[in-house]
Amino acid sequence: MIRTIINKHFFSRHIFASASIENEIVGALTTWRSYNCIRSKSTLIDLRSDTLTKPSKEMLSTALTAPLGDDVFSEDPTVNQLQQKCADMFQKEDALWFPSGTMANVVSIMAHCHGRASEIIVGKESHITLWEGGNVSTIAGVHPRQILEDPNGQLNLDDVRDVWRLDDDDHFAKTAAVCIENSHNMMGGSVLGKEYIDELGQLAKQLGIKIHVDGARIFNAAVSLDIPVGDLCRSVDSVSVCLSKGLGAPMGSLLVGSKEFIRLVRRARKRMGGGTRQVGVVAAMGMYAIENNVVRLAEDHERAKRIASVLYENGFYQPQNGHVQTNIVYFGLPQNCALSKDEFVRRLKEDHGVLIGHGYSKGGNLFRACTHLGVDGSDVDHAIQSILALSSI
Repeated sequence: MIRTIINKHFFSRHIFASASIENEIVGALTTWRSYNCIRSKSTLIDLRSDTLTKPSKEMLSTALTAPLGDDVFSEDPTVNQLQQKCADMFQKEDALWFPSGTMANVVSIMAHCHGRASEIIVGKESHITLWEGGNVSTIAGVHPRQILEDPNGQLNLDDVRDVWRLDDDDHFAKTAAVCIENSHNMMGGSVLGKEYIDELGQLAKQLGIKIHVDGARIFNAAVSLDIPVGDLCRSVDSVSVCLSKGLGAPMGSLLVGSKEFIRLVRRARKRMGGGTRQVGVVAAMGMYAIENNVVRLAEDHERAKRIASVLYENGFYQPQNGHVQTNIVYFGLPQNCALSKDEFVRRLKEDHGVLIGHGYSKGGNLFRACTHLGVDGSDVDHAIQSILALSSI
């Protein structure tokens, strides 16, 4: 773009024909600085996902000195330490490490649905339903009974009660568990509060079923509510905990639950090929993430709130009317924007150095911006200015 500006100001006329060449140069550079859209490819502001975080030098250094062992034999001391740390934080009996959150979720369902002909109750817009390859049915052999969440990501308790089934009819799969997501990605990072989770827990006990929480961003939820994760998750039976999103570890998730649940989970993990050996090199970075990067999630939330509020105030569609709770912002272009969705994303990257996710919702009309530890306040300011500038074209 700077070449375009220079050509516009100078090379469209004979360079010696202008007596104010110095003023032209100053004007071009001033225009360029105020537009603030030229960024090196190495300094792209990537808001597509909070999975794009990279481990810090301090985090990486922990891998070099981590005591190691064979985790399939439960002999890696660093993994064991991380698992105990996580179990204690969530006030559960035990925990188990996994390479990914998707594996942790499907294995938790396999453990809760240990018998055949089982089903789970799960949100229609949940990550388990939409973004995990249909593995509940194709791999776990479990039927996903889907019900629609409300705009806050909650499953209506009456709906849960209505679709719950026993195996007293040969036509039925038996309901074994209900799965919720906290925070809820497709509902704009909305948070399920303790009161709702406790009420769901009481209902689950009445129905004789378990509760699993897809807690890929459970720390975001807890920080938003200013409540310890153990208190927030006291009424549930299992939680998957991702370390590689906002917490910044390069990989890894954990499942927490009872001793018997983790026993079944360990067996299912082995069948899934999830047993790893000297994985303490990764677990050490996960430990660093939990100990150092939880409280700072509040910074990500504040930056996301700024994006949401400014865009909403400037005519963008924002499902939460400019009021988001955590680090996820969905938005749609103003009606008077002349750019197509694809052109907007392309120009935002090429001209402004900002990447966002797109293609969400029916018709693919929503974009997604996720704040994370790889994005600071000035990055967010630049992203907002760039989005506003493009939308006015």
